Order: sequence, then C-alpha cells, then structure tokens
Amino acid sequence: MSETIKNRGEILFLYDVKDNNPNGDPLDSNKPRIDEETGINIVTDVRLKRTVRDYLLNFREKEIFVREKADDEGKIQDAKMRASDFLKDVNIEGKGFNEQKQIIKKKILESCIDVKLFGATIPLDLKVKDEKGKEKSVTGSITLTGPVQFRMGRSLHKVELKYIKGTGAFASKAGATQKTFREEYILPYSLIAFYGIVNENAAAETELSEEDVKLLLEGLWNGTKNLISRSKAGHEPRLLLKVNYKENNYHIGDLDKLILFESEKRDEEIRDIVDGKLNTEKLMENLVNVKESIETIEYKVNERVQTDLIDNLKKEFGEKVIEITW
Repeated sequence: MSETIKNRGEILFLYDVKDNNPNGDPLDSNKPRIDEETGINIVTDVRLKRTVRDYLLNFREKEIFVREKADDEGKIQDAKMRASDFLKDVNIEGKGFNEQKQIIKKKILESCIDVKLFGATIPLDLKVKDEKGKEKSVTGSITLTGPVQFRMGRSLHKVELKYIKGTGAFASKAGATQKTFREEYILPYSLIAFYGIVNENAAAETELSEEDVKLLLEGLWNGTKNLISRSKAGHEPRLLLKVNYKENNYHIGDLDKLILFESEKRDEEIRDIVDGKLNTEKLMENLVNVKESIETIEYKVNERVQTDLIDNLKKEFGEKVIEITW
C-alpha cells in the first residue's frame, strides 16, 4: 500500500465527442448543456466523476460508494441504506451512534475509492439503544472533503446543436398502425477541457495514495474511451497532463485557460480533432516560469492530436516528463 500523497498536483484533461450528447440537461429536454451567451458546450464535473466511477467499478472491480444498488427486496437503496451496508458483519451490540459512525467511516475509506478521491456527504440513520435498552433511530452524517476536485468542463470552441428525429421499431400502442417517434439533440463535435486539482491537505483526511491517483488517471482516460453505449459512443480521450509540485499548498491554476484550439474553420464547422491544432504557448510559458517548483509532469496524448506540447516539455524539463502507462 503506497503512502498518502504529500504534494499538490494539477490535472488538465481533454476529450472530444462526435455526433452525440456529452451531458444532457434533464430540465431542458436533455439537450447538451450550452452557455447561451458564448455558444460554449458545458459538461458537469459530476458527469466526469461518473465516468471514473463506472470504469473503476466495472473494469477494475473496485468498490464504489455512489452507485445504484438494490436491497434484498429489489428496492433501490438511498444513501442512508448504502451507508448501513458497511455495518454488516460487524457486532454493534452496545455501540453508540458515534462508535457506529466511526466504523462506517473507516470501512468506507478502506473500501470505496470514489470517496477517497472525491469525498462525500453521507447521511446516517442508525439504531442505538437508550439507557433503558429501548432501541431508537439517531440521524447524522459523515462529511469528507474530496482531495480531487474538477471544475465544470468547457469546450475550446463554440458548438452547433443538432436536432434529430426518427421512427422507432415498435407501434406507439397495441393495435396502432403508427410507429413511435424518436427524437434527440446532439453535437456534431465538441472538444472539452477539464481542469482539476489534487489537494494534499484533504488527502490526509481520506488517506488518498499515489496508487489511488494512478487509478484516477486511468479512469479518466480509459473510462472515457469505454463510453460506448448508444447514448455516449463517440467519446475519445485526447490529452491528459498532470503537473506534480515540490512545494505544499502551491499550484499555477487555470491550466485549461492557457490552451487554445486553433482552426481555419469556423468554430461551429469543426468536426474532428485534426481540424485544428492545440496552441499551448501560454501553458508552456507558465510551466517554465515555475520550473523549480515542479517535481514531474506526467502525460498521455492521442496520436491524432496536433500539438508540439510534449516535444517542448521534454526539451525544457527533460527526465521530469514521464509518459503515463497502464
């Protein structure tokens, strides 16, 4: 088991979506989220964390706290029931609320990698006995601040919204001659940038280790690559960068604001990653300015991305630049 992380890290993650909906808004006909003032596509951090969670659960067989799970009667658990799972096979006879709470907290942190990464607010409804031995319910919560936090993802260009309508395979109702209609909103293309921080201070509380962070990076890249259901097919990871610092409580900030996607086409006409090139001059300038504070720079890049970033990093930082492998 590797040690709890000691220093801060910053993450820049780029992926693109083609002919699909990267993150629908349920309050707006499940349309892709678009900033109406700028035409920029928005993806929530919750969507990105879901990608990581699903990958770690389904492909790496890691336990995840925030997931759909049914009880013995087939009913979907709420958060309180999910928390109580971690008291199973534990003798709680005579244990008060705080003792049970600490057991749950310890077991969740030992078992659930998503809580170690992203934190959680976990509501509790526990059975305890009063002074007369009568059982009663006591409520409360466990709050854990996640060491890994992402901002909302935003596309590096304006996007075009498309409305698609088609016919289904079945009748609209028994005896009907009319088929059902299917309708949806998609984006022909969106190149999305996410920015995140790995906070060494919060890591101490959830005991986040370097091995956990490696699984996070794997989940970002391979989790995105494995979004291949009908509603999510067309996702491709393009660039993953993690800057690791020597100093505590230090980071550059806003790495996603330091890159541009430049194309000869109008933003709304972009249809592929090869339609433009990543301009990373500002990013390089900022990294070089704090060169002495940087321990290492980890990266992974898709071969279709047009950028000189990695070559420039290797020239400037040498052996500090490490390719991410799994």
